[in-house]
Amino acid sequence: MPKQINKGVSSSIGLIILGIIVIAANLRTPLTSVGPLVSLIRDDVHISNTLAGLITTVPLLAFALLSPLVPKLGRKYGVERIILMALIFLTVGVVIRSLSGAVDLFIGTAILGFAIAVCNVLLPSIIKRDFPNKIGSMTGVYSISMSLCGAIASGISVPVAVNAGLKWQGALGIWGMLSFVSVLCWLPQLRNQTKQTATTSQQVAGKEVNVWRSPLAWQVTIFMGIQSMVFYVLIAWLPEILKQQGVDSSQSGWYLSIMQLAMLPFTFIVPVIAGRMSSQRLLVVITTILLLTGTLGILYGSSDIILLWIILLGIGGGFAFSLSMMFFGLRTENAHQAAELSGMAQSIGYLLAAIGPALIGYLHDATNRWNLPLFILLGASVLLLLVGLGAAKNRYVGSRNRYELPRKG
Repeated sequence: MPKQINKGVSSSIGLIILGIIVIAANLRTPLTSVGPLVSLIRDDVHISNTLAGLITTVPLLAFALLSPLVPKLGRKYGVERIILMALIFLTVGVVIRSLSGAVDLFIGTAILGFAIAVCNVLLPSIIKRDFPNKIGSMTGVYSISMSLCGAIASGISVPVAVNAGLKWQGALGIWGMLSFVSVLCWLPQLRNQTKQTATTSQQVAGKEVNVWRSPLAWQVTIFMGIQSMVFYVLIAWLPEILKQQGVDSSQSGWYLSIMQLAMLPFTFIVPVIAGRMSSQRLLVVITTILLLTGTLGILYGSSDIILLWIILLGIGGGFAFSLSMMFFGLRTENAHQAAELSGMAQSIGYLLAAIGPALIGYLHDATNRWNLPLFILLGASVLLLLVGLGAAKNRYVGSRNRYELPRKG
C-alpha cells in the first residue's frame, strides 16, 4: 500500500510539472511570433508603425486590466478550473487573430492577452503552493519553457509565413495547436480542485496582507514593469532596428530568436542561484550591466559584432525576467500572498510595459531613426537598477522586519 501511495503522489507531481511546462510554453509564443512579421502585417492590413506597435501593446493592456482580479477568481472558482478556462480562451484568441483583417487581428490579440494574464498570475502561485522548497528550480523550469518556445516562435515566423506560403495569418495561427495541447495536459488537474481550494483558504485565513500598501511590493512591481517594457520593445522592434542597419528581414528574425535563446540557460540558472541567496542585489547589478552594454553596443558599437550585443541583451533579459518571477515567491510567505503580489505586479507592471512598443513606434515615426528609442532603453536599464536593489532585499511584503528566507532552491 505505501508503494502505491508513493507512486500515486509521484504521478500527481509529474502531471503538475508537465502542466506547468506546457502552459509556460504558451505564454510568449503568441507574442514573440509577431515581431518578425510586423512589416508583413503592417503592409497587408495598411496600418502605421504606431498601430503595429499596438499589436504587442494590446496583450500588455489586457494583462494590466485583468491581473488584479485573477487571485480573487482563483480563490472563488479554483485555480485549476480558472487556468483551464484561460487555456480554452487562449486557443480561441489565437484562431480569431489569424483571420484576415485588422479588426480580427486586434480582437483576437485582446482575447489571448486576457488568457495569458490569468496564467501569468496563477502559475507562480501554484509553484509557491506545491513546491515551497523548490521555488528556484521550478521557476527555472517554468522560465526556460517559456523562453525556449518564445525563441522558436520568433525564429520560424518569417520562414513559415514566406517560405511555407502560409502568410502572416498562418504563421500566427499555428500556435493554436500548442494551446489546444495544453488544454488536454491540464485536464487531469481538475481532480485536485477541492483539495487545493481548501489549502488556499487555510493560507488566506493564516495571514492577510495588503500588498498595495507595501513599499517592497511596489519595488517588485516597478521592477517587473521595466523589465517587461524592455523585453516587449525588443520583441516588437528589434527586427526593424536591425533592418535599418542593413540586416535582411529573415536574418533579423533569427537575431531576435538568438536573443531569446541566449536567455535560456540563465532563465534556469538564475532562479536556482537567487533561491540560495539571502539577497539578490548582486544579480540585479549584473542584470543592469548586461542590458546597458548590449544597448550601447547596438547604438554605438561595431556592426561586425552585432551578434555579441544581441547575446548580451538576451542574457540581461534572462536575468531580469527570472528575478522578477522569483520575487513573487521569495518576497511572500504563502501561495495566497504570491498570487496577490503577482497580480499587483503584473497589473501595474504590464501597464508600464504597454507604453513601450507603441511609444517606440511613435518615436520612430516622428524621427525616422532608432537612436531616441534606444536612449529610452538605456534610461530604463538604469531605473531597473534603482528599484531592483530595493526589491532584492531579504524581507517579506507586509512586514517591516527582516526575515531569513529559505536558501534551498
